[in-house]
Amino acid sequence: MTIVSVAFDTGGPDAVRAFIRPAVPIVVPAPMREIMSWTAEQYDNAATPTYPCLIDEKHVVAELYDMPNVPMAVWIDENGRIVRPAESAGATDGFRKMDRTTFTMPKDVADNGRAVRARYVAALRDWIERGAGSRYVLTPEEIRERSAGPTETGALGAASFRLGQYLHGRGETALAKRWFDDARRLCPERWTFFRQALHLEETGKASGPEFQAAVEALGDRPYYPPADLEPSGH
Repeated sequence: MTIVSVAFDTGGPDAVRAFIRPAVPIVVPAPMREIMSWTAEQYDNAATPTYPCLIDEKHVVAELYDMPNVPMAVWIDENGRIVRPAESAGATDGFRKMDRTTFTMPKDVADNGRAVRARYVAALRDWIERGAGSRYVLTPEEIRERSAGPTETGALGAASFRLGQYLHGRGETALAKRWFDDARRLCPERWTFFRQALHLEETGKASGPEFQAAVEALGDRPYYPPADLEPSGH
């Protein structure tokens, strides 16, 4: 199996190099490890990635594979066939229960996050070991049912976002914001668009009050729709 990691960042290599290829090991504070649902063993075994790490400045991969958020994963077999379309890769909405003053999580929420991540990793390992025989490999019909597919509104939103990126690169930030806002209006579920636009406005803004207010506005709707890991019917 080959893992290919893709970072969606208009800032390019300079924006993510320190995280992908750090000069010294990154120390992640305990509260942040809870938010990320890392176990102590996973943190102790963390290492600089040796697999390919790509930087998608234009968010092309997000468009092609229908990735409205991160982290998400797509499973592709040796023949180049998608066997599981884009889905949240063990991520949960637990961060919505975080105390924003202390950055701590309720124990039950943190425990659930670790359980969800463990289940996703177990499913991935089952596919690695069993290949096409894995119960987590989906049939073509199931994949079509789970794939939204392109829409006219989505294409317009992507075009608006791309134009915003172009204008921002030319230093026309006010005009760029207009098109970023248009992309957000057309594709409100595209969190990659929204957060990238916030980050380009100001470093750190992608996790600030404006982002938090947008998440709260979801109400009972999920930020990370849970991955459906029920065994395939095939």
